[in-house]
Amino acid sequence: MRTSRLVICSFLVLILTGGVSRAQNFKLDYNPKILLVTAHPDDDALFSATVFKTTYLLNGSVDLALMTNGEGGYKYSTLGNYIYGKQLDKESVGRAQLPGIRKKELMAGGDVVGIRNYLFFDQKDDEYELDASIPLSHWNTEYIIKRLSKLMREEQYDFVFTMMPSPQTHAHHKASAILALRAVKSLPKEQRPVILSATILRQKSESTSFTQLEGYPVTKLNRDIKPFTFDRTQKFGHDNRLDYNIIANWVIAEHKSQGTMQQLMGEGMIEQYWFYAINPSSKEEKVRRFFNAVNAVPMYSDPNKIDS
Repeated sequence: MRTSRLVICSFLVLILTGGVSRAQNFKLDYNPKILLVTAHPDDDALFSATVFKTTYLLNGSVDLALMTNGEGGYKYSTLGNYIYGKQLDKESVGRAQLPGIRKKELMAGGDVVGIRNYLFFDQKDDEYELDASIPLSHWNTEYIIKRLSKLMREEQYDFVFTMMPSPQTHAHHKASAILALRAVKSLPKEQRPVILSATILRQKSESTSFTQLEGYPVTKLNRDIKPFTFDRTQKFGHDNRLDYNIIANWVIAEHKSQGTMQQLMGEGMIEQYWFYAINPSSKEEKVRRFFNAVNAVPMYSDPNKIDS
């Protein structure tokens, strides 16, 4: 009898210690706070899986700072004409109506992933272009940097996520990243959040060669530090039939005024985050621990267990 009890007790200890070990893999000793800095009202889909796990499963909070009013999306709004009963793909109508419509779409998508606050900078969304100097000369950059800096000081974010300002991406994406970096750099070093450059990979074998946007040294990446990743194709749920691309698809689906956006459903496999060189290398461990938690925390089937 005594032997049986010893066996049972030993078995329980193994279960309990194993549970503690697994819990420690995703428990953080703080509630992470993140600021997303984006250019257009649908750019947030890039970060969707990481944001979802941060807000719902790691008890974190995420805010979003949007640079433009999104009016330039009128060219892709033909299907939106039928949803909203307005000729949104006519430039005069689209530029007048889309700012309000796209803010509502953004917040509907944000509800899916648990975004807390939205900060609208309402800079003009002009034509598609690649030259970052154009929006940087047209936007009220002094106001943007000052407001972002004040926000970062007050909220004391752990991380800021930007879109990768690579040469082939939209000038507005580049400009929003540059302004976020300038805002971080304007703060005293001890008050700076860690700022990361995000991109989406459509294949696991895909890679990026981006190091720095020419003419903008603040955009330099620290490529000595490996990128931090979240794999959206991880399976969970009954028979492992679900994955995290579902979350991204839900966000994308809310942007009904943007027809081309819908074509991105299911295409992103890896959310990849690079360490900007303006961050001190000593912050790498904090970022690594955060992404270890994002990747490790399980998707509970019972929402009541989320905080347990």
